[in-house]
Amino acid sequence: MSEPTIAALPAVPELAHHLDEANLEAGESPWPEKGDLPPERPEVPALLSKMLPAPLCPWLEDVAERACIPLEYLAAPTLVGLGSLVGRQLGICPGRFDDYLVVPNLWGAIIGRPGLMKSHAVTEALSPLHWLATKASQRFEAGRSDREARALGTEARKKALQSKMVRAEKNGGEQRHSLLQELRELIEGERADEIERRYLTQDPTVEKLGELLRDNPRGLLVERDEVAGWLRTLDKPGREGDREFYLESWNGTSAYTVDRIGRGTLHIPALCISVVGGIQPGKLKRYVAATLEGAAGDDGLLQRLQLLVWPDGPREWHNPDRPPNNDARRRAHAVFETLDQLDPAAFGASDQDDSIPYLRFAPDGQSVWDEWRDRLENRLRSDDELAGASSFEAHLSKYRSLMPSLALLFHVIETASKEEPAAGVGEKPVLMAAAWCDFLERHARKLYAAQLYPDNASARRLASKITKGALRDGNTVREIYRREWADLASPESVRQGLSVLEKIHWARVMCTLTGGRSTDTVRLHPSLRTPGG
Repeated sequence: MSEPTIAALPAVPELAHHLDEANLEAGESPWPEKGDLPPERPEVPALLSKMLPAPLCPWLEDVAERACIPLEYLAAPTLVGLGSLVGRQLGICPGRFDDYLVVPNLWGAIIGRPGLMKSHAVTEALSPLHWLATKASQRFEAGRSDREARALGTEARKKALQSKMVRAEKNGGEQRHSLLQELRELIEGERADEIERRYLTQDPTVEKLGELLRDNPRGLLVERDEVAGWLRTLDKPGREGDREFYLESWNGTSAYTVDRIGRGTLHIPALCISVVGGIQPGKLKRYVAATLEGAAGDDGLLQRLQLLVWPDGPREWHNPDRPPNNDARRRAHAVFETLDQLDPAAFGASDQDDSIPYLRFAPDGQSVWDEWRDRLENRLRSDDELAGASSFEAHLSKYRSLMPSLALLFHVIETASKEEPAAGVGEKPVLMAAAWCDFLERHARKLYAAQLYPDNASARRLASKITKGALRDGNTVREIYRREWADLASPESVRQGLSVLEKIHWARVMCTLTGGRSTDTVRLHPSLRTPGG
């Protein structure tokens, strides 16, 4: 019999089909073609330019285009930086009548594998804030000789007042009260002279951070090149109090008092901290796992990273053969400078009992907020998906403050440079904030995918074991979970993954009776069966 010619052989897809049929056992029904594995994490949208405040958009687009990085890598840390700048200068009461107050200090992180220029993005986004910090430091250093001269004069005046107080006591103490008041004002002026305006810090102890916040009650930004390093610091034995300190600083509205035998008492009038940085998916994984498992890390710290972005992939590279848009950069710097010198009274902010000045929504903005809040609260109370994903549910619950914070921030950015800024936060910034919340939720779903889409994660892990030959045709479900593979150590997780594999025709679960007991056996698609397996 002659050999078949090449032309006589079936086409490659047909040949593969014939080979699959050859692997079928007697009585086994034909298998459809295998489908594609579902993604372990959902796809996320890219940030649109129209979601950026107009004064910042040209600058952020220019930097993103020249660096070939996602726009959200720049936008998220920029908003965190601006939020820290506004801090406790101005808040917002989102309720029409209640006094619940939100301060726009924000926590955020950009996620990406190594080499995606996360550090460059954070550095560029915060460059206007660093510029303000440098100017403040230079002014403080330039005034050192003046402060030393004033200190000498203050010391002489204090001695003179002390002498007067001694004479006053001898004469019956009639001038004692006025002299004490003069001395108190002198000491307070001396103390104010020693305070340096600070905007940010990188690696402080909480003890030093408390002192910085005492001197800068508006609030501070903690900037970390690697957020994982900050998280590791909070995990160190003996530093449990640090974690609580940061958790309490997130609201930005409360005072905080530290009492120590050795250090005495430190009263912080306002505990208001913003946090931003980059992190790699691998380093973030164990913190997400601890949150999902309800371990010690499930205390809400991760959910406070509200401005968290995780783009699907880097932009296509092109050579940015043009100079930067310096006009756009100057306008962005001007926005930061304007917010640094923000005057709440110019916005018609209310201020009761020396509290934080605040705005409310304008009528059209209030309608958007009320409708958005209704939808969120109903989801948190009745959405079946959230009922089975407590960590993600906790993340969304933090949007109660995120949405009005962003709305206030967008309002201030857009109107601060106007001669008469609007007194209420109108519809446009509220709609923009709502769009950002929807965008950020999609990115958060990627972070909590293991809890939201456990079937897909289990299916991909099983598929990996199949392709490596560790899971073979004919294995039982019991055999699989007893091997205690990562994330496949329970009957439930194995069955969840097999359910997905059945739908895409990678496997079938066959129930057979042996000795009066039922056994679930996994049959693999013929193309996945290994010889002898």
